Amino acid sequence: MERRNFIKRTTAATAASLLTGAAFTAGTSPVHLTGASPEKHDFKLKYAPHFGMFANHAGKDPLNELQFIADAGFRAFEDNDMKKREVTLQEKIASKMANLGLQMGVFVAHTIYWDQPNLTSGDKDKLAEFLKEIKESVDVAKRVNATWMTVVCGYVDLRQETDYQTRNIIEALKRASEILEPHKLVMVLEPLNFRDHPGLFLKKISQAYQICQAVGSPSCKILDDLYHQQVQEGNLIPNIDLAWEEIGYFQIGDNPGRQEPTTGEINFRNVFGHIHGKGYTGILGMEHGISKPGKEGEVALIKAYAESDSF
Repeated sequence: MERRNFIKRTTAATAASLLTGAAFTAGTSPVHLTGASPEKHDFKLKYAPHFGMFANHAGKDPLNELQFIADAGFRAFEDNDMKKREVTLQEKIASKMANLGLQMGVFVAHTIYWDQPNLTSGDKDKLAEFLKEIKESVDVAKRVNATWMTVVCGYVDLRQETDYQTRNIIEALKRASEILEPHKLVMVLEPLNFRDHPGLFLKKISQAYQICQAVGSPSCKILDDLYHQQVQEGNLIPNIDLAWEEIGYFQIGDNPGRQEPTTGEINFRNVFGHIHGKGYTGILGMEHGISKPGKEGEVALIKAYAESDSF
């Protein structure tokens, strides 16, 4: 199962255009949105949409969509696929974000193997590949003014005891941290739930906390995806408190359905209020689908965040 299928389903109409140079040429011309400007909200936290979330209002030009995102009051943006984009496209996105005052969130830092162990295995070739991609990610992060990059530790190695796999991950992340620390960049480890991603090694916040404590670097922190953790173990607020010193980033998605807040069982108003009350100034990535189609769904998405932010 591909990890980002839910995003692909909700943004299929715009995904192809986002990866072509043609879609970015409008960035050199005045912005003309295809829909009315949104009501601007004064969000307390930095919620970060993805490309495609507001394509019905903003059209297919991603620079216009960044404009719409800022006009709605969002102060951040994240793009899992940023590293795959051409350098010139990355530069245009970064320039537009800087002009709008949008902060860059995570991008995926390395190849994620969905069918075999990588960091868990201790394999020297896979480790070398991982470290090479981390070095390449430094250049991308500097180009787009990013601080955080996502790392997934990979599949369980059924031929090794769990403790040895943990050791292999820690050693790989220590090596990666040595690359990132001089640049003040942070890889965030994402535990993924057992239901959507069976067989992955890192599933729980407590696991990620143990690993980050062992690595002992400011460049190795946790990505607490609230959707994954609601599926995996629940207990969201207590686990946030227990792992707080190692949490560097959040992502959002309600359960069931992995859609916007207010569509499922998570009380996001309480969760967001708790995170804000702890003094969090980082980004919360909106890594989820949209429950309704068209412009109506995009308006409902903004309203859902305004409601959940009213703590």
